Amino acid sequence: MTTLWDTTGTAVVKALAAERRTGGAVTSGNALTLVVVVDERDVHEAEEAATLAASKHPMRMLMVIRRHIDAPVPRLDAEVLMGGRLGPGEAVVMRMHGRLALHAESVTLPLLAPDAPVVAWWHGAPPDRISYDPLGVFANRRITDVSRADDRVAALRQRAVDFAPGDTDLAWTRITGWRAALASAFDGWHEGAASAVVDGDDADPSAQLLAGWLSSRFGFYVPVNKTGGASIDQVRITLADGAVISANEDYGRLILHREGQQDSVAPFPERSLGELLAEELRRLDADRVFAEALGAVSGLTGLNDRPGQRVHIWKDPALADSSTAAS
Repeated sequence: MTTLWDTTGTAVVKALAAERRTGGAVTSGNALTLVVVVDERDVHEAEEAATLAASKHPMRMLMVIRRHIDAPVPRLDAEVLMGGRLGPGEAVVMRMHGRLALHAESVTLPLLAPDAPVVAWWHGAPPDRISYDPLGVFANRRITDVSRADDRVAALRQRAVDFAPGDTDLAWTRITGWRAALASAFDGWHEGAASAVVDGDDADPSAQLLAGWLSSRFGFYVPVNKTGGASIDQVRITLADGAVISANEDYGRLILHREGQQDSVAPFPERSLGELLAEELRRLDADRVFAEALGAVSGLTGLNDRPGQRVHIWKDPALADSSTAAS
């Protein structure tokens, strides 16, 4: 590991090149560059998740920690690691102080792995507009997590307003098991669905997205029925012939019930943040099904038809805060 205090972007690039020369085969074959945007208070959690994801996907990890943008003097501190605590690949942890934090791309762009896709992950409340952050503009895929926002439903709807192909959200990734089980429930059935409902927390973005996914698949509105249990307690689907398909979580198991058939029981453990991130890194193309589900939740159409290339919009948070205070 190489630690650089009060350094420059050029020195970080040279340190990474030096570590690669001494790292040998450990540093070859990067499949992607993962850019992690995180606040200092969440660094440990983000590092744990990214380390698990790095163990499954050869990558170069660039962790951007923005600190004290109002500091009078810009400063960059960096760690360069090869096969260290952040997994078997390459990693650079950068703490940016002062106005440098608003221009993180100036340090990050030269560090991207050559000819490899770029994935940006915000571990924190998602930006209102990803185009405000140049780290999201040059990324091929962009991962947010609306569950970390103060108003999760509003944040989910804002993701639809700001959507561009290549965007995804970990609230969507959390329902992969539900979607797989419900899709398998229709194996051998020829009747279409007549109605459906999701029982759970109507303020939970994952429950909303599951209902949105069902709505987009069935072609009719599927509500979230508020209950006092978990984020998603149960899904009930009534077919055109009156038969009922239901799925519910029961102490780490998913029970799938289909009339006239024996219940199917499968393990359904809660997955860690690292496992969710690793799943999203398996695909580097646009997730059209997510866009359809998000559109059903928000009432916006044509999300998949939007341009996939974003254009950076400069926004100075310091100036925005001062104008708000003045008003």
